[in-house]
Amino acid sequence: MYHLWIVKKNYFLIFIVIHLFVASFFSSCKNIKSTFVKDKKPNIILIYADDLGKGLLGHEGQKIIKTPHIDQLAGEGIRFTNAYSAMLCAPARATLITGLHDSHKDKFDIPIAGFHQNISTGTSSYAEIDNAINNVLKPVPEDQQFIGNIAKLAGYKTAQFGKLEWGFSATDAQMKRHGWDHYLGYLDHQRAHGFYPPFLFENGKIQYYPGNTLVNAGKSIEPETPKAYKERWDRTGKNRYSQDIFMKGIRTFIASNTDTPFFLYFPTQLPHGPVAVPEVHSDFALNDSLTQIEKEYASMVKLLDDNVGEIVGMLKEFGLEENTIVIFTGDNGHEIYYAKKGRITKPYTNIKTGTRTNDLTEKYYSDIVGDVFNGNAGRAGVKRSNLQGGIEVPLLIKWPKKIKPNSVSNRLVASYDMLPTLVDITGSNAKFKSDGISYYQTLLGEEATNKHNFIVYSSYIGPTLITNEGWKLRTYISKDIFELYYLPNDYKEEFNLASKYPDKVAALKKQLLAACDGDYKNGHFTSQKLKSISLHN
Repeated sequence: MYHLWIVKKNYFLIFIVIHLFVASFFSSCKNIKSTFVKDKKPNIILIYADDLGKGLLGHEGQKIIKTPHIDQLAGEGIRFTNAYSAMLCAPARATLITGLHDSHKDKFDIPIAGFHQNISTGTSSYAEIDNAINNVLKPVPEDQQFIGNIAKLAGYKTAQFGKLEWGFSATDAQMKRHGWDHYLGYLDHQRAHGFYPPFLFENGKIQYYPGNTLVNAGKSIEPETPKAYKERWDRTGKNRYSQDIFMKGIRTFIASNTDTPFFLYFPTQLPHGPVAVPEVHSDFALNDSLTQIEKEYASMVKLLDDNVGEIVGMLKEFGLEENTIVIFTGDNGHEIYYAKKGRITKPYTNIKTGTRTNDLTEKYYSDIVGDVFNGNAGRAGVKRSNLQGGIEVPLLIKWPKKIKPNSVSNRLVASYDMLPTLVDITGSNAKFKSDGISYYQTLLGEEATNKHNFIVYSSYIGPTLITNEGWKLRTYISKDIFELYYLPNDYKEEFNLASKYPDKVAALKKQLLAACDGDYKNGHFTSQKLKSISLHN
């Protein structure tokens, strides 16, 4: 009995030792896991709206369209009130992904669009179109970096969903060179004006969507007429809405990368027109103050807001919200896609005088042309203009536990600041050249040690320069006109101060000329400078 008691006692002691060892082991693993989660690089989601005027957002004063999900990003993060981008899709996207401004002598290669629809007609193959575009592009320098590259070199899994991110037509080789591990979307700007594509491109291959049979991807016609309304709501050949395709892809990507830091870029089509939406949102269906086309356009903005909410919801579902940075911004200023005779017309016309607006003597304002949404929030000009309504954009960033909620910054920010900022966020050691300056310190609520003295952008009439103090020099190159505005007192650009402050004009002209590499015309964007493409069948 004594020996049996000794054996039992030893077994008990062995059990206690094993139990303590196992408990200690799992406690250590838990601490290791906790440390890993704490130190894990943050995921990054960049949502890039298309033709979204600042005035369309609730927190910017929008009265008709509610945008609670986008507004929540502002409430839970930081809102930049002095952020800019280029005046048109192609240069805007190029400045964003390269970190370079669009007024250099060595301009971005921007190929023309319209060839990818030949795949639907059978007149050209995907390979022929891809090769033709690549043949007109300059070789990309080996040391050139892009936002996708920056994240990839820092160990991120990268993906892009939506509208193309380069020029008016792009290739698989470009997408890979820009650093995307995965992509799904359009490679042709013209086709991206339709929301029911027969096919999209995924990692160099064509993905077909049965039921979408229209060669033009369902692009609707403008302006609003009974014929246009009938065409929009004819569902023949319109089976799958592109935004639904992208949102499904985004969900799959996020779900597949819960344990890997990722950078997801979503250049959405919304709310770029022509108007196309599966249904009118209930918020507007019974609003008699809106025309039918205005209801549909408002529903596109509403859908964009819903998509933002869905993406944040995915992060919560997969336990990623606390360690994910969500960035929301846009490519350029507001544009009208809901014109209708007697309401608002294009070319934009003063509804009282019948005078067509321009970028000089008869500037565009919402109340003058009849824009019920006031999409540019009272600013002068729209897309394609170097007036504020064409280049001022929203910029909202949410980063839990890093960015203080309800933060507001009036720091001068350019779209080409995104690349150096991502370098700091990702901890990338990539060597890069950029006209941008990181605003990482501002995100953390720290005093910025480096800021822009001024930023520069091109336009169809000439370049513009905006200083950190709020001075703006805008040009009309063909007329040799240089206007001067002081934006803190004149955001509507109503009072040209050039004659009052000639020394200020002279100083800013000198800075602008240097930024344009010695020729103001380098900041004069023209369609004639786009790269032509020749297809040899």
